[in-house]
Amino acid sequence: MPVRSAMLNVMIKAAEKAARGLKRDFNEVENLQVSRKGPGDFVSVADRRAEDTIREELMKARPDFGFLGEEGGVSGQKGAVDRFIVDPLDGTANFLHGLPHWAISIAHECNGEILTGVIYDPIKDELFFAEKGGGAWLNSRRLRVSSRKDLSMAAVATGVWVKDKETHRPWLDQVQNLLSKGVNVRRWGSGALDLAYVAAGRYDAYFEHMLHPWDMAAGWLMVKEAGGQFSRMNGSKYELGSHDLLASNDSLYTTMVRTLRCEADEPKTRKTAG
Repeated sequence: MPVRSAMLNVMIKAAEKAARGLKRDFNEVENLQVSRKGPGDFVSVADRRAEDTIREELMKARPDFGFLGEEGGVSGQKGAVDRFIVDPLDGTANFLHGLPHWAISIAHECNGEILTGVIYDPIKDELFFAEKGGGAWLNSRRLRVSSRKDLSMAAVATGVWVKDKETHRPWLDQVQNLLSKGVNVRRWGSGALDLAYVAAGRYDAYFEHMLHPWDMAAGWLMVKEAGGQFSRMNGSKYELGSHDLLASNDSLYTTMVRTLRCEADEPKTRKTAG
């Protein structure tokens, strides 16, 4: 069982408190599916309420921190070196349709570096967490990325933002290239859980074009602490705020970069990035 730091305990407590409300709201969504108005407004309120709960818990414990949330934007202490980056409900479309695949994501960032990350799936009661230098964990189990080397045997997760039509064509080309190589491609609608699953070895890789810091901050640390590779799709270094990313196990990383570039030749050397 890992030793949890005070920071990690604060973040887990906030996630678990918000999860209780979200689980109650999720149970109501099924009843709203058949209503004329539908569950859209209800879910938007649930999302904002969860972020308010998380912000209150975190800022009560760390009032000198900044805060970046998907719903409320920037708040907290101005000019703070440390800040929390929060997605209170990653997988909103799944939640909206009563699909039990969504999560709460909380990260602690200091000067652009993610030091602690929590991704909590309340429906499955799976708590993924990581601290810099302390490894990545699922509940009490240490996580490692997969060791699969054959791309044709891989399971690769992806996502696409339906409103960003400029990325549709390159994304479709990349998916087609993967399918032509026999890859099992999955789109489950939660970037945070996709990254947690790469860290857990459930997926061998994950890529997406349009992400925000709150989508991937916690998962970035988890993949790295689980021994995986994390970069932009072209293999260049990922920095907080970059919109595209590739997370992969070590063995498939170079192949994934070339496949996403839609290149055919095998590389002579491998370039890794942060």
